[in-house]
Amino acid sequence: MPLDDLLTYPDWFKSSFLALDEDLAEAVAAGKQGIVVYFGQKRCAYCKMLIDVNFQTPDIVTYTRKHFDVIPIDIWSPEEVTTPAGESMSEREYSQKLGTNFTPSLVFYDADGRIALRLRGYYPPYQFRAALEYVADGHYKREEFPVYMARGDRTLRFEPGDLVEQSFFSPPPYNLDRTRFQSELPLVVFFEQGDCHACDVLHTQPLQRNSIRRLFEGFESIQLDMWSDTPVVRPDGTRTTAKEWAGELGVFYAPTIIFFDERGDEIIRVDSVVHFFRLRNVLNYVVSRGYVTEPNFLRWSSRTRRLLEEESMAPTPPTAPSPPPGQRQNAAR
Repeated sequence: MPLDDLLTYPDWFKSSFLALDEDLAEAVAAGKQGIVVYFGQKRCAYCKMLIDVNFQTPDIVTYTRKHFDVIPIDIWSPEEVTTPAGESMSEREYSQKLGTNFTPSLVFYDADGRIALRLRGYYPPYQFRAALEYVADGHYKREEFPVYMARGDRTLRFEPGDLVEQSFFSPPPYNLDRTRFQSELPLVVFFEQGDCHACDVLHTQPLQRNSIRRLFEGFESIQLDMWSDTPVVRPDGTRTTAKEWAGELGVFYAPTIIFFDERGDEIIRVDSVVHFFRLRNVLNYVVSRGYVTEPNFLRWSSRTRRLLEEESMAPTPPTAPSPPPGQRQNAAR
């Protein structure tokens, strides 16, 4: 049913003159991945659900604002809009051209002005987070959205909203104090949340690889719900909760994996689906203590790869010719 009251947009939506080509250029100049054009109606119940649910969820809002500018379009408005391609038409004509038959509809434009993804209708937070990551991390360049969605197998959790557990995670209580006695193992903390597609991708793909699981045996590993009040003793010996610690560390994206050394100092963090597939390299970086001599992971990775390539291309030393059979027998005597 249509809403009785007109819908209002979040104040963080971009205030635009509807010159989308200029909006896109500004977003890219600000280091963002592109723009999201929101097609809606002022009395649309599902538009209200998108605004009141998805765009009121803190991690979704933070992630969206980090990677995109969102520009609203009224599908019935006669106001003129300039598309990312530089064409001028009314908002209504623009909506019709893109086939936004259902509202809300979201069209993601990448930095080059190409359409990376279209979402028609309301998507709940689980799927919506996946859509944001799909575009922001560039997965749209390699695979279709349904294929990307299928990579998150939700069958590993016991109840909806649960976190997916791993055998190498240490159970609570979480006493990570490293001030009294330096630990023999580095620490890795998995900050996650329920109903998280990216978390499911992590657990069903990289963390199922035996080579990666073996490397995690060399760590003290814990998993925290980033929104929970689970008690935690930080590496510096002070007490907090999982939610407070995540906030102090600037964790807004799930999953975020943070590696600490034996003294509790942060080494590196992984907070992107793309980087999950570099986990083995990151683990080797920490286990080998490569960060001690090279604090920049990318430089270390490049240098390590170059050394391996040089070793593989090194000429094999010539083998000494074998002596005649008679000489071998004499030598044996």
